[in-house]
Amino acid sequence: MFELDHDLAQDIVDRAMAILPFNVNVMDSQGLILGSGEPERINTRHEGAQLVLANGRVVEIDAQTAKHLKGVQPGINLPLLLDQRLIGVLGLTGEPELLRTYAELVRMTAEMLVGQRHQQAEQQWRRQRCDDLVALLLSDTGDSPRLIDEAQQLGLKPQLSRIPYLFELDKGQSAEALSAWLQSRYPDSWCVTPATGSLLWCRSATAVLDDLRLLEKLEGQGWKVLRVATGDQAEALKGLRRGYRRVADLLAYGRDVVPHTCLLALNRYRLPVMLWRYRNDDAVEELLGPLHKVVAKDSNGQLITTLRSWCEHDGQSQPCADALGIHRNSLRYRMERIAELSGVDPLSLNGMLALYLGVQLLAQN
Repeated sequence: MFELDHDLAQDIVDRAMAILPFNVNVMDSQGLILGSGEPERINTRHEGAQLVLANGRVVEIDAQTAKHLKGVQPGINLPLLLDQRLIGVLGLTGEPELLRTYAELVRMTAEMLVGQRHQQAEQQWRRQRCDDLVALLLSDTGDSPRLIDEAQQLGLKPQLSRIPYLFELDKGQSAEALSAWLQSRYPDSWCVTPATGSLLWCRSATAVLDDLRLLEKLEGQGWKVLRVATGDQAEALKGLRRGYRRVADLLAYGRDVVPHTCLLALNRYRLPVMLWRYRNDDAVEELLGPLHKVVAKDSNGQLITTLRSWCEHDGQSQPCADALGIHRNSLRYRMERIAELSGVDPLSLNGMLALYLGVQLLAQN
């Protein structure tokens, strides 16, 4: 329920007294003076206001009547209404006959200011509640019918298909500002700030979006995005929660393994990311064992670079050689050297798969 406060009351007083040559008081629903042109009267009771509150009508007090009331000077006291609800009293000090015309104009202005502040408070509450609801819906307990019903009532559209994006921002960048920018330009977006410098954005899957263009646009707006991980389209809340976990893993993988890559797509790194979650497991260490043997003898990084290119070109010799700028014979020699050092044949399906997975887990300098 909206109530007057000191700041709003004093704002009304200051605006009115900047135009009128009369003192103005604003009282709350208990008759306590919250704002006044006479600071010493703030936080004191106003009996004239209490008469207005008791009767719900304008109360005029002349000099003779004021002598019999505590904390009251001659003037006019008018009820302040918000949506037909009495929330306070506006008082102008002076002879009532001189104040009547001004009093109604000041009351109209005051009620407009109250209405604007109430609308702002409602909007702020709605934004905060929507943020809280989205965070709850993305948690493990987010399938509560009550939460889903409230989300629908607030227009969050929990039934929409969405695609998760997890942004990692440079130091000093505001995730809240980026959230507001994204939500203002992409309807039905959800945004959550899981940690400092991090923003989870769940955009509607109906929107067509070029991720590279988005990053360029963000850079043009002044945001420094270190990296962003993009996931799969999710048709339901359960899938969106799973997608959030996947992009979180993908972002962490990108930070440790491919730190110079800004745009990380789950489709591109799905398999290595799945393994990376178990990077401390003995089985993964065994997978990396053959590559560590290659790295130990690869002082200039030529063999690992060759192996990365081999994997990127799906084991096709000519495209790989062209990308490296070498002859196919040189490529064959390097692959034979890799096989010799690692003890794994990169030309066999099992060997190529083992080396591919291993090289995806090696950090790039």
